Amino acid sequence: MFDKQNIDTPHEQRPFKAHGHLDVVTLGEFTLGRGVFEPGWRWSNDVKPIAGTDSCQTHHTGICLSGQMTIRFDDGNEVSIGPGDVVDLDPGHDAWTDGDEPCVLLDTGIKAYAKPS
Repeated sequence: MFDKQNIDTPHEQRPFKAHGHLDVVTLGEFTLGRGVFEPGWRWSNDVKPIAGTDSCQTHHTGICLSGQMTIRFDDGNEVSIGPGDVVDLDPGHDAWTDGDEPCVLLDTGIKAYAKPS
């Protein structure tokens, strides 16, 4: 079997409240998202109203293609990511875009991310 879809023509686009969106491609059981987190994006402002949880409860696995982002976990620990950083992030965090450039991430842990229930 063979299946393909270009991320520039995603199956679905999930807008954030403001400051960006998530392009979603699903092939069989595999789902990939390209998050475009514009300057000013913050999970607690832009996705929390969609998710309805106090912090992000998604397990993210992916790679940062451009821009910068800081993730603050519920226990207070923080990590900053930038281009080329491959991440495995546990649920229970807030995050925000750093600087004046969009942060673009490819993420495999987004089947339900930023999806209204």
